[in-house]
Amino acid sequence: MRRPALYSSSRQQRQQQPEAPRGAPEAAQPAAPATPRRFDPASPRVLWAVILLMAMALVYSLSLSLRHGPRAITQEDIDKAVLKTMETQTLPSEYAKAYDSIRPAVVRVVSYVKKSRLKEALEKAHPTPKSPKTAKPKPLGPALEGDKLAKADDDEEVEQGVGTGVVIIDKGVILTNLHVVSGADKIKVTFSDGLEADASITGVQPENDLAVLQARKIPDDLIAATMRSTADLQPGDKVMAVGFPFGIGPSASGGVVSGLKRSFRSPEGKQEMNNLIQFDAAANPGNSGGPLVTMDGEVVGIVTAILNPTPARTFIGIGFAVPIENAATAAGLPPF
Repeated sequence: MRRPALYSSSRQQRQQQPEAPRGAPEAAQPAAPATPRRFDPASPRVLWAVILLMAMALVYSLSLSLRHGPRAITQEDIDKAVLKTMETQTLPSEYAKAYDSIRPAVVRVVSYVKKSRLKEALEKAHPTPKSPKTAKPKPLGPALEGDKLAKADDDEEVEQGVGTGVVIIDKGVILTNLHVVSGADKIKVTFSDGLEADASITGVQPENDLAVLQARKIPDDLIAATMRSTADLQPGDKVMAVGFPFGIGPSASGGVVSGLKRSFRSPEGKQEMNNLIQFDAAANPGNSGGPLVTMDGEVVGIVTAILNPTPARTFIGIGFAVPIENAATAAGLPPF
């Protein structure tokens, strides 16, 4: 009797492969297929390569700039730029710049006395004329007007005179002329921002007609003037006088230094001052105590007198200022 044939699948054949005998070397396994590498932009190699490329590009650009370089600026280029600026813009004058620099430090100084004292002073200065044909000199300034004086009570304080001062220390220390505040019962100063404050005399220098005031109240942003030595000051140098002539101001007038080391004697002949600066910038009663400044806005003197060959008491072209070195010593400041 024939035996039927037996069949098996290939899987079964693989599964039924005979095991290798013990101790026999293992058969080599087939190698796994190679996996292709992916590009990783965050890998260190890529980052270093990018940095190297950027460094090479920077070096190349620097070499090009050094090789060709910017064009050198010539004097002709500078002249053209200056000329264009002058043609297209209006520049402030030297006097305007000097005024802007000194203006915050200039103050108006007004002295007050009681009416009874002022009447006595006026009677001594201007006695009653013996003849009606004799003309009585007209007093200067609003404080001496007859109507204002007549309406005031004997104990009322009336304006004696108006002058100018300049702040030299930002704590409210002010320089002015002694004749502006001499004999006053009350002194008031008005700062550039309009603040009005009482002031007291803290020092005097009679030989130079100087007084030092201390304001009892000052602005928060008070600016003191800059003082400059007169050692290099020369005749012909431009200067400017700032003050309150006849109470009007602040007013500015420009001129030049006319001379140095001048002497001046007051019209009454009571006092002679020396080592004065002579200048021709217009000054009138009320300018007394104001600053004489350079075109840099720096104070070189304190206006103190004008030459008055006539009783008119008006400016004729010759004014005098105390050098700032003398004025600084009056306030206890060290000399330059």
